[in-house]
Amino acid sequence: MDSGAEGTAARVRQLGADLLELVRVRLELLSVEAREDIAQLSALAVQGAFAIVLISFGLIFLALFITVWLWDTQRLLALGAFTLVFLGGGLVLGLLAMRRVRRGLRLFRTSIDELRRDSERLRP
Repeated sequence: MDSGAEGTAARVRQLGADLLELVRVRLELLSVEAREDIAQLSALAVQGAFAIVLISFGLIFLALFITVWLWDTQRLLALGAFTLVFLGGGLVLGLLAMRRVRRGLRLFRTSIDELRRDSERLRP
């Protein structure tokens, strides 16, 4: 009877060790995924910021060029049209950004999927 209790205790210890190993592996996966997501978001933010600055300067200089070109004939029309284009574009992009924020980001996608699969495997 004593060896049966020892065998059960050993199996329980092994099950606990396996469970801890599974949690450790999942946490490592989460850590790696977090570093990758942060690196991708940082690169995207830097590239996006530079793109916004350069495109903004390009659009400003284009608007100035066309306004100066039409200065003698249609300067108010040119200024009004560019004002509408810039404000309209900013409004549309702002609304799209708000919609994307409301939809949310799916960070740690792989870790969440793995944990979901693990819980499905452990269910009877």
